[in-house]
Parts: sequence; C-alpha cells; structure tokens
Amino acid sequence: MEKHNIAVTHSFPHDRPLRAGVLLVNLGTPAEPTAPAIRRYLAEFLSDRRVVDLPAWLWRPILYGIILRVRPPKVARAYQSIWTEQGSPLSVFSNGLADRLQARYGEQVKVELAMSYGEPSFEQALASLQESGVDRLLVLPLYPQYSSTTTAAAFDGMARALQTGRWMPQLRFISHYHDDPAFIAALAGRVRNHWDAHGRPDCLIMSFHGIPERYFLDGDPYHCECQKTARLLAEALDLDADEYRVTFQSRFGREPWLQPYTDETLQGLPEQSCRHAQVICPGFAVDCLETLEEIAIENRDVFLEAGGEKFTYIPALNDGEDHAQVLAGLVEAQAADWPEFSADFDPRSVRSAGLARKERARLMGSPQ
Repeated sequence: MEKHNIAVTHSFPHDRPLRAGVLLVNLGTPAEPTAPAIRRYLAEFLSDRRVVDLPAWLWRPILYGIILRVRPPKVARAYQSIWTEQGSPLSVFSNGLADRLQARYGEQVKVELAMSYGEPSFEQALASLQESGVDRLLVLPLYPQYSSTTTAAAFDGMARALQTGRWMPQLRFISHYHDDPAFIAALAGRVRNHWDAHGRPDCLIMSFHGIPERYFLDGDPYHCECQKTARLLAEALDLDADEYRVTFQSRFGREPWLQPYTDETLQGLPEQSCRHAQVICPGFAVDCLETLEEIAIENRDVFLEAGGEKFTYIPALNDGEDHAQVLAGLVEAQAADWPEFSADFDPRSVRSAGLARKERARLMGSPQ
C-alpha cells in the first residue's frame, strides 16, 4: 500500500487560505473482489490490536497460517456477489456522502474520506487536507455506536498518520451519535418507506455487528449504545416489545460474542409464528458485505429454509440526502464556533487574511 508523508512541501505558501476540514472515516474495503486483494486487506484489518487483542505469539500463527490461507477465496466469492461497476458498495456510498457534504459547504470547508484499512488511507486524506490549507479538523467516524474495535481504531490510525509530519491541525472528534434525534428520525423514515413498499412485517429485526462478549465485559460501551439506538427506533415506530428483536451478527472465531445471534434468531422465528421478517442494520452507516451479502442473501436463506414466507432487508441510509443532513447536523453542532459554519461567513475574509500573511512573511525575508 502506498504511504503518503504528510510533510507535503518544504516551502510553506503563506498566502494559502486557512479553512476548516471534515474527515469522514469508514472501516475500509478490498480494492477488488479477488483473493489476493482480500488477503492484503484482511492482513491489515486483522492485525490491528483493537480488532483482535490476542497476544501476537498466539494470533499471528493463526492469522498467517490458517485464516489468510483459507478465508480469502470464500470472502472473494461473497464480495463478487455484491460488487458494482463503480466498485465496493461501502466505498461508493462513503464517497457519495463525502461528495454531498462537500457540495453543501463549497470551498469554505474541505471534506475528505479515509479508511481505517485499505485506501484512501489516513496518510492520503491528511495530506490532501494539509494541501488544502486546513488548520482545524473535525473527524467523524461513520460508526453511530462507539466501539473500541471501530471508533477507537479510527482514532489510532489518524494519530499514527499525524506522527509522520510537522503539521498538526486543531482536532475535534465525534465518538458516537447512536442517540442523535436526527439519526433516529432518518432510520425511522427509512423503515416507514420500506413498509409502504413491502408491508409491515410480523417482526422487525434490528441487527448490529457483534463484538466478543469479553470486550463488553471489559468496558466497551458498544452493547449499551446498540440497545439505546434500538429502543429509540422502536419508540419512533410505535413498536410493541413483541414486534421487534435486537440481534448481533458477523461473529468470528470460537469465543462467545454478543447475543442473541442474528442467524439463530431468524432460524427460530417461523416456529414463533413469524412468517414475514424484515431486517434493518442500524449500526451500519452504509451498505457493505455484512448487510448486502450476510443479511440480504445468507440470512434470508436461513429464514426461508426454516419455514419463513417473506423476508426483506431494509437498506442503510447510504448516501441519501437524509443521511447527509444527519451528518451535517453533527458537524455543525460540534464546529458551531468555527467561522466557516457561521451564517455571515465571508470567504473573502479568508483570502484577505492569506494575502496579509504573505506580505508579513515577505517583509521578514520569506521567499514565498
């Protein structure tokens, strides 16, 4: 993977307009749906101690001796079933969100996207932000519920990238938005629209990505935040307790993960008189392998083979305007005191300040 040092130039342009930046962060995706590309991606992802915290002497032989030999061909077939002409859905939708925010703010704010694993890397995104004159940066990981395996891993990756250069912007970091009213309203709107098209189900499954149960017992608040998101969404939809379930998917390895498991729950629903099931994944900002293949294909088959009659997956918020509005609200609440987000902000003042800096630098002998 190509690394970009953040020290972009040895000659600082003093007239460069200084502005705010927004860095969206998502997990990442293989560059292509092939076994070699997936092997590279999984090696980076599963080597992160935030993701797998087993001792290196125990984990590395398992990772390199078994997992990276066995899993890439299987995962490649799964990715091939959801890949688009534009690339990985996670990449397409994440870039779409960044584009919507950039269009909203224009030249006064620079918006970039970084992936914790794969590309665009933190080094690439931060280099672009520095080149654009960003001196105040708001980082927004696209994880509604905080987990050390995702949100904290994003912070670690950004911090490591910043160690490679002289530049250090003023930083603000949004660690979660699991109970944000606009986020809950957008989810509820997505469900209601789905009901209009497909009817109300016998049971709505709210499936979240799992983490090892041990992480929760060690203090990771992820489980609690998932439960709160689910409760608020159920309240917004006026659901009774028997009309929805909260479950956890994507478990890996032999140790217990957060329960109940999504696949086991779906398998047992037909025996509980649930013939029509719908699944929404409120922990995924955009659709990806875990929603489009694991839920919409694999778990659909599990439910139907167990006797279910109708199954539909409710898409994530993805790059819709409603989702961009949610993120914009988070950004503007956290950066309300930055001038770029003021209603009376004048871009000409930024350019004038840059010219004044350049003149002062010239008087002090700077060649720029």
